[in-house]
Amino acid sequence: MKFLLNQKPSNIGIAIGIIALLFAVPMFVSSPSVMQILILIIFYAYLTSCWNFVGGFAGVLPLGHSAFVGIGAYTSTTLYLTYGLSPWIGMFAGGIVAALMGILIGLPTLKLRGAYFALATIAFGEGLRVFVENVEKIGPLEIRGPKGLLINLTESSFAHFQFMSKVPYYYIILVMLLLVLLLTYIMMNSKIGYYLAAGGEEKDAAEALGIKVSRYKLIAMIISCFLTALGGTFYAQLMLYFYPKSVLGLELSYEIAFIALIGGRGTILGPVLGALLLRPVNELTRIYLSDSLPGLHLIIFGLVLIIVMRYQPRGLVEPVSRWIGMLKDRFSSKPAVKSGEAVTD
Repeated sequence: MKFLLNQKPSNIGIAIGIIALLFAVPMFVSSPSVMQILILIIFYAYLTSCWNFVGGFAGVLPLGHSAFVGIGAYTSTTLYLTYGLSPWIGMFAGGIVAALMGILIGLPTLKLRGAYFALATIAFGEGLRVFVENVEKIGPLEIRGPKGLLINLTESSFAHFQFMSKVPYYYIILVMLLLVLLLTYIMMNSKIGYYLAAGGEEKDAAEALGIKVSRYKLIAMIISCFLTALGGTFYAQLMLYFYPKSVLGLELSYEIAFIALIGGRGTILGPVLGALLLRPVNELTRIYLSDSLPGLHLIIFGLVLIIVMRYQPRGLVEPVSRWIGMLKDRFSSKPAVKSGEAVTD
């Protein structure tokens, strides 16, 4: 609670107001389609915030994070379809599997420099997708290769993570996002966050001071993989059908990275801002242009990324923060001016 006590009352008030507004949104949205778009915006903000632990704070560029979304989706769904295990329990089983995979990948690759780590994560993600597409069963667990997995909608049940309305999904992913943002804030202001910042910018200097940079990067990788897999389970239960390319494809990995880079990686609100700006572009191009121009949204994301990197290399969160600061100063200075005038009179 110490970090809350250090905050200005005005900042806490603004945060509580925004959260209250987000929780009230379903009261004003009756369209399931609009609600689905809002859920996906928050879902991508969640995934990008999870990516941010390793891609933002550890100073590396992972481009295969869809692998952990797929691990979460496949683990919880196969356990549910085979043994009837609740997806809520399968969600954490998927998280543990993803964390273990993160350790296996991170141990040899997090010491790599430059583009080598990015290439290693792409190779892992694509390798896993090709493997899943060519395998029908793993032991007793049926994964059905390229056909994907279908979850039968039985009844609206919290235990089965199935709801007839979109509203429960909205609240679940909103709570997941808020918890990840809180964890991000805590991590940024902890010893791990300071060590990661030092190791990400000047690795050699940090190691010369005795900081075990690779160890802290691995911790960030484990946290990121675990939380990303939880998002995979949420996606599976929301869609009730998925196939290898939808949860393991590079397109998803690139989109997560684009959102983080454009919004501002290594910040708390950058992933949220990026998802808020870019995800509607994806939905609109998918609805109106998917037949004639598939993948157009990635071209648009690339163009936006070039412009942002040219003029705002730290992401859009930086100018937005400046504007918000200017507005706060403007409103907070009004009482002082009046007070000064009263004294003069």
